[in-house]
Amino acid sequence: MRPSIILICLALCACGEPATVANRAARDSEAAPEAAAITPESRPVRIGELGANFRACGAAGTTRNLKAGEALPVRSAPFDNAGETGSVASAARFFICTRSHDQKWFGIVFDEAGTLGERCGVSEPVTRRRDYDGPCRSGWVQSAFVKVIAGEEPAPAAPAVADNVSEAANFALPGA
Repeated sequence: MRPSIILICLALCACGEPATVANRAARDSEAAPEAAAITPESRPVRIGELGANFRACGAAGTTRNLKAGEALPVRSAPFDNAGETGSVASAARFFICTRSHDQKWFGIVFDEAGTLGERCGVSEPVTRRRDYDGPCRSGWVQSAFVKVIAGEEPAPAAPAVADNVSEAANFALPGA
């Protein structure tokens, strides 16, 4: 009796129409083409990721690989197809607060003026990790277009060649 029940079940299973996952996916995308393009939902920039002993945003950055006059798009989430919420002008400075898991995106906080302002509220430590909700703007930029800078002060001018030559002339090796 038992083998006959199994055979009946197998026979009933064989009567169905086979459909592969690829065929089903193709058929579904033809029926609803707008469902094929998925827009990621907004992901806020997090501050305080390094803990209460460090600044809310651990680094500063500026744009790179942009031509003069170009702007770096700021997106609502760390994805190419996320909505554009603003832009950062070429050579502008901003705070780098977090990054995506794949390291391709930085979560930034920026002042519209293109400077690192204390008014953004990320220069000092915060008590806990949280989403940024301050007075400045925030969003996600591609890390390939960001140059991490060491501090908040402008970079010093490069010393003249004559200064380097005189310093080298005054340097003496021990035992010489």
